[in-house]
Amino acid sequence: MASLVSFSLLKASASTPTTVISPPPPPTLETLDQRFGRKGIKFSESGDIPTTVELTVRNGSSLKLQISNGHISSYRPKVYWKDDGYEEVLHTLAGSRGGVGLVINELSQQTNSKAPSASAEWTVKDVDSDSIDALQVELGCMRGSLDISYVVSLYPLSMATAVIVKNNGRKAVNISSAILSHFNFKKNRSGSGVQGLRGCSYCTNPPPSSPFEILSPSESIKSEDSPGFFSFGWEPETKPGVWTVQDVPITVLKNKLSRVYSASPAERSKDFHRSAPSKYEVIDQGRGLFYRVIRMGFEEIYLSSPGSYSDKYGEDYFICTGPASILVPVTVNPGEEWRGAQVIEHDNL
Repeated sequence: MASLVSFSLLKASASTPTTVISPPPPPTLETLDQRFGRKGIKFSESGDIPTTVELTVRNGSSLKLQISNGHISSYRPKVYWKDDGYEEVLHTLAGSRGGVGLVINELSQQTNSKAPSASAEWTVKDVDSDSIDALQVELGCMRGSLDISYVVSLYPLSMATAVIVKNNGRKAVNISSAILSHFNFKKNRSGSGVQGLRGCSYCTNPPPSSPFEILSPSESIKSEDSPGFFSFGWEPETKPGVWTVQDVPITVLKNKLSRVYSASPAERSKDFHRSAPSKYEVIDQGRGLFYRVIRMGFEEIYLSSPGSYSDKYGEDYFICTGPASILVPVTVNPGEEWRGAQVIEHDNL
């Protein structure tokens, strides 16, 4: 259902460089409700949690989006026909960790190392609802010369996140980006897996640094001790920078790994190369559910599982995955824009 991703909200006006002024104070809850509230779109505040907008479509599927940081803390689609047939898909911890997070890091052109950029909070730019079965919220922020829009959409059987980065400056900007989703597996570590990556090249690599991370980049690639004599099929991960090809149909995620799936940077410089799949499936064997992840605009897929490290973060197991541009940065030239998106959909009904 990739066609459901609508960029109609991305009618956001083209921006031109202007004199820098102090940003206005964030709108109050009452102001947000007056300007953007409508059926299926509700704004709320609760304690230390940032102002949140909750989207709910006709069949009861819902998601929660924290406005100031753009963090999606909950996605509860209807996956069973019974009245209470909703399941939380995302693994979220206190402090806006986990869930679904957009990562955009500006890189130095000379070294491709992370360069400091102006921090900015997201604000609501627009909302849209073609019907109670299709809801969208568009957030926006400025980071230096970059005008960034982030559109979150909810449908009965899917959710989508899309990012548009426009360069209003006079110099090209290199960015590393990803939309990373943390899937929850309750207590069933051995029942977690991914299907659809067979034949794709990958290498061990840490995730990009993010305020939403559960495992840090350095922690993600730390070696895990052998899980024991009876863990048939377990092999230690390859060293970072060593490329290999996925040769099994299902990647079992009960042990620790951190990978980027794509053609290698050297291969991508050629006229013809095999790219990463445009979609793959996250399998939750314990609940008998699966979720299809679709990438657009990004060249890579990031995939990690914490293995035994998950014990540090509670009883439930989780994995982290999503479309990414980590190994080869995206260059956004002056006056141009770059777009990327992710869809999470299911056919469980």
